[in-house]
Amino acid sequence: MVGVEGLRMVEAALGSGLRIEALLVSDAGERHMARLAPLLKSDTQVLRTSDRLFAGVADTRTPQGIAALVQARQATLEDLLRDCALVAVLVGVQDPGNVGTILRAAEAFGATGAATCSTNELGTADPFGPKALRASAGSALRLPVLHGQPVASLLSQMRTAGVKLYAATKESSGQTELSGPPVLRPWEADWKLSAAILIGNEGAGLPDDIVRVADACVSIPQAAATTPVGVESLNAAMAASVLLYEAMRQRMAKR
Repeated sequence: MVGVEGLRMVEAALGSGLRIEALLVSDAGERHMARLAPLLKSDTQVLRTSDRLFAGVADTRTPQGIAALVQARQATLEDLLRDCALVAVLVGVQDPGNVGTILRAAEAFGATGAATCSTNELGTADPFGPKALRASAGSALRLPVLHGQPVASLLSQMRTAGVKLYAATKESSGQTELSGPPVLRPWEADWKLSAAILIGNEGAGLPDDIVRVADACVSIPQAAATTPVGVESLNAAMAASVLLYEAMRQRMAKR
């Protein structure tokens, strides 16, 4: 079960096709019911409460008086690898805001799903936690998401299924064709085939052993710094968004 709060998130949950166990509405939240009425099923349980009690269980500072308990989608690897797969694989992405933003970009740019993985005792933030859900703007409820997967076994299964593994790395990583997978610019990778984008931890990036098993590294070029201290790299969510957009661009051009 996943708890969602606020008008936009409850609206996204009701429109996702997922089972809604209950809707919780405070006195102040009653004003939203007319907007949500077309999305409510006849058997949806609606619970009323006071503004004071609602504020006691709310996660936000200024609650809107409406929340829902949702049965989250139980995704499988087969769900992610349907059609010509495009999967965002998050490896040790710890900021919930980054996790949610990546899921939002994945849905917006046509990914077939996402997977959150742990490695070297470094886990990825829960995509169904409150902050990640809000950052995803509801995408976490609609996009097939595998959570808490062991990264080694997941990548092995993807490779067996013929999915190309692209590791997102910094331009200054020093990776060369002699020392590991070739380094490509985003437009040099062939995103028209089934592919997975591997996004690493905000500070440490992807572990070396994960980079070595990738088919190629993808590095996003940046403008030259105009001051002695410039932007070192894009953050995880920004990098994922750029690569997902390039994948969509190539696939649309193919069609």
